[in-house]
Amino acid sequence: MHIVKDENGNLCPHSHEDGHGHTHEHKHDAPCSSDCGSDCNSCGEHDPKKENIALLTYMLQHNEHHAAELDQMADKLRAAGMDVAAEQIRKAVDEFQKGNLYLSVALATVKES
Repeated sequence: MHIVKDENGNLCPHSHEDGHGHTHEHKHDAPCSSDCGSDCNSCGEHDPKKENIALLTYMLQHNEHHAAELDQMADKLRAAGMDVAAEQIRKAVDEFQKGNLYLSVALATVKES
């Protein structure tokens, strides 16, 4: 199980099919890149572009991680003879990948601006 925090910082625990444990810190306040080492609100600096790049990068990587986990789940379901469920998960992974392409374009656009 890992801990997920919603946009308000509330904990939303959930686990994975394979039971492995890892943690994702779902913070929607990207840390600033200054020497203060804390969030931008406490050090007085604010760079929206850097914050957006950090958040988009994190979310893209996070989505890619979950797509890989779902892909592994589909393999397990197929091996267990649950082909229909496995196929539905494969379709979901395809949609994740499409979304990730859009996020990648958005990230590249923000970096270039």
